[in-house]
Amino acid sequence: MWGWLALAVGAEVTATVSLRASDGFSRVLPSLITVAGYALAFYSLSQALTRGMNLGIAYGVWAAAGVAIVALVGVFFLGESLTWTQAGGILLIIGGVLALELGGAPARA
Repeated sequence: MWGWLALAVGAEVTATVSLRASDGFSRVLPSLITVAGYALAFYSLSQALTRGMNLGIAYGVWAAAGVAIVALVGVFFLGESLTWTQAGGILLIIGGVLALELGGAPARA
């Protein structure tokens, strides 16, 4: 199920970056990649859920990973800036998802 979730994150990130490149859906290839990427992302997320992943965990990881990766793609490949405050916000999002995941772990004896 984690493989499906990783595929969902990758497809969502690809679709989001392509959305920027689509120039308001005026460019055909990036527009097609955007639509296909989001379709694959939602299908993959549904497969992770079908295989037993908790909704809160799946959505939290999907959203946090997507935000972090898209922000880094913007910085390293699209010439966008990232302030220390924004970087701290991304770390807080990731920390929140980790707390969600670890907080749901069964206690060990």
